[in-house]
Amino acid sequence: MASEATTVSVPGPDGDREMRVSSPSRVLWPELGITKLDYVNYLVAVGGPFVEANGDRPVALQRFPDGVDGDQYFSKNPPKGAPPFIRAVTVTYPSARSHPQLVIDEPAAAVWAAQMNTIVFHPWASRAETSDFPDQLRIDLDPQPGTEFAEAVTAAFELRAVLDEAGLTAFVKTSGNRGLHVYAPIEPVAEFLDVRHAVIAAARELERRMPTAVTTHWWKEERGERIFVDFNQANRDRTIAGAYSARALPTATVSTPVTWEELPSVDPAAFTVLTVPERLASVGDPWAGMGASPGRIDTLLGWWERDLAAGLGELPFPPDFPKMPGEPPRVQPSRAKKSVAE
Repeated sequence: MASEATTVSVPGPDGDREMRVSSPSRVLWPELGITKLDYVNYLVAVGGPFVEANGDRPVALQRFPDGVDGDQYFSKNPPKGAPPFIRAVTVTYPSARSHPQLVIDEPAAAVWAAQMNTIVFHPWASRAETSDFPDQLRIDLDPQPGTEFAEAVTAAFELRAVLDEAGLTAFVKTSGNRGLHVYAPIEPVAEFLDVRHAVIAAARELERRMPTAVTTHWWKEERGERIFVDFNQANRDRTIAGAYSARALPTATVSTPVTWEELPSVDPAAFTVLTVPERLASVGDPWAGMGASPGRIDTLLGWWERDLAAGLGELPFPPDFPKMPGEPPRVQPSRAKKSVAE
């Protein structure tokens, strides 16, 4: 018996492309009954803003062959069988190994990735041809147990003020879960480690201003009921869900750009695969033209040097990274204290 399949027409810069979708009735989000074809149609509907936000960047694909309740895996090399119009670029990972990664240049590329069971798209903070030099400074505001989205909103507004003092223009989106992602476009002249240090400097300044509300402590046991400012998302090959990407959560929420004016009243649960196309049609894309006037991280790097002189050094790197210069021991503080006591 022939397998179920359909074809979807996807507008793009070179005209419409007819994209095959196999198993279109496969349910990806069982709680809502959202199918693979539904998600493909969603990507077509948000195609322009999706490509503006995530295009021309190396992208890692988070793939779910059996829907969000099934197994998942990350695909960094482009899946086999990519159409000729889909591009890849070679990037260097923290291990110093190099591999090609998919680049999305038009909505049809995102549709093809969805056909290959991609649900979450994770774009790099740098452009494809200058992948060693980020053009976005990204900060993930992650609510810890005992805190809620409202606390992340308060922290985001203060972070916006911090970045403004550093000469950067901040943009914000929901994470698609409980937190917020704050971005600032920057000139692609500094490599990842410098951008990481700029993020740490901004995070520490935010922590000084809101010591009981936010924290830069990497270890969960030290964070308390505060918003964690995740500086490690600024590292090479560390990514967060892209703008207009769905999340693999039962409610099919979408990581959605919002304006600062609407942020206080935002309900992140209201932004889903089913609702975001209508939102875009009615209010437009708050991130349209975001990269038109990039700033520089010089002021933040000055704060980093100031903090170094005051005795505030490097912070922990992700566990899969090689040991980095100046990094503190990668051991949980309570275990370190126990070892000293013994």
